[in-house]
Amino acid sequence: MKNIALVDKHIALGGKMVPFAGYNMPVQYEGVTIEHETVRNAVGVFDVSHMGEFVLRGPNALALIQKFASNDASVLVDGKAQYSCMPNGKGGIVDDLIIYKVNSEEYFIVVNASNIEKDWNWISSLNDLGVEMENLSDEYSLLAIQGPKAAEAMQSLTDVNLKDMVYYTFQYGTFAGIENVMISATGYTGSGGFEIYIKNKDAEQVWDRVFEAGKSFGIKPIGLAARDTLRLEMGFCLYGNDIDDTTSPLEAGLGWITKFTKDFTDSEFLKKQKEEGVTRKLVAFEMIDRGIPRHDYPIVDAEGTVIGKVNSGTMSPSMKIGIGLGYVTIDNAALDSEIFIEIRDKGVKAKIVKLPFYKK
Repeated sequence: MKNIALVDKHIALGGKMVPFAGYNMPVQYEGVTIEHETVRNAVGVFDVSHMGEFVLRGPNALALIQKFASNDASVLVDGKAQYSCMPNGKGGIVDDLIIYKVNSEEYFIVVNASNIEKDWNWISSLNDLGVEMENLSDEYSLLAIQGPKAAEAMQSLTDVNLKDMVYYTFQYGTFAGIENVMISATGYTGSGGFEIYIKNKDAEQVWDRVFEAGKSFGIKPIGLAARDTLRLEMGFCLYGNDIDDTTSPLEAGLGWITKFTKDFTDSEFLKKQKEEGVTRKLVAFEMIDRGIPRHDYPIVDAEGTVIGKVNSGTMSPSMKIGIGLGYVTIDNAALDSEIFIEIRDKGVKAKIVKLPFYKK
């Protein structure tokens, strides 16, 4: 199992460490609800250094991205980021990822920790264009500083004007005394904030300065458990739960990142699927009766017939009700439809709702 650069910090802070995607990661500190509410109302810091980072360089870098990514990266300008996914050639998804355009011959790509090797091999297999590829995953640490007070709390550490940064843009600047740091107005929480990419050797200095600067704003370290409840309240997909090699982007509600303005892996298959319509769909649901939906619980109709299963579920810390995402047959996927989650052999009533669950 790999250790992230700041593992000793997390242990010293009382972080409960667990194996996650091959890394020793902090899952929680004070408790999920407290950490969740810190991010929704103030500012919290996630160490997500397990994520993978690749750089693609050369005149054909964009052409390679256009082959493997479902979204259209040709619309990117320097300093802009884009969410996308990589279809797997069989109608499923290799991974979801963020593409950052540094300039016309350099792109920075962030992938999921559990898929670093798989993604590298997949992109390499499509690289017949002479694109220079570099895997920086083991060299970088990544801090996600999230919450409505993130910009104000961190402004003293940087020459970049944080409050004016637009969602899904990034800039390079000095941060916490380190030069040429990539500061990205992205995150996985729906509460605003930034993701800071730093070399491992600088991680400790940056961590300490971040907590010093955020002290008067109530800053706290946040674990992966709260990251999961925060992303689920927004309806953001988690690879391995809601999307994987067996789910198509159209079934997963990711039609908005599937652009048929270009040819890409599986574009013909997905175009046909769009025209013919999917047979199942990822839906969001809220519990009407008391109960917490969990991964793999069956979803049934009023007659008790299985119509799908729960892919992600939790008790929402913000809304105090059970919420979840699950694939159901298309006939049962309409908004406001009543469904039942089978919890301990009993059908517990829920209804299909529109995302996000959490409205600010």
